[in-house]
Amino acid sequence: MKKIPFRTCIVTREVHPKSEMLRIVLVGEDLIYDPSGKINGHGAYILKDIKVLETLKKNPKILERIFIKSDYSTLFKQLEEVLTK
Repeated sequence: MKKIPFRTCIVTREVHPKSEMLRIVLVGEDLIYDPSGKINGHGAYILKDIKVLETLKKNPKILERIFIKSDYSTLFKQLEEVLTK
């Protein structure tokens, strides 16, 4: 039986299978969405849920704790596009 990898959501702090999560990666100075899950860099996961994304937008300090950065607008646009498909 194959082992299922689990990850913790940075917003809800709940543990879910990696397949149910979206990966955010810091590459250089940019925070981007990593659809492959294989881009090198410091990463974090959020649950594939529009409500979780809305919570993250309201409280960007969650991201500031992990990634020291101030502009998340492009990241939020990328994640919205993925979640509304």
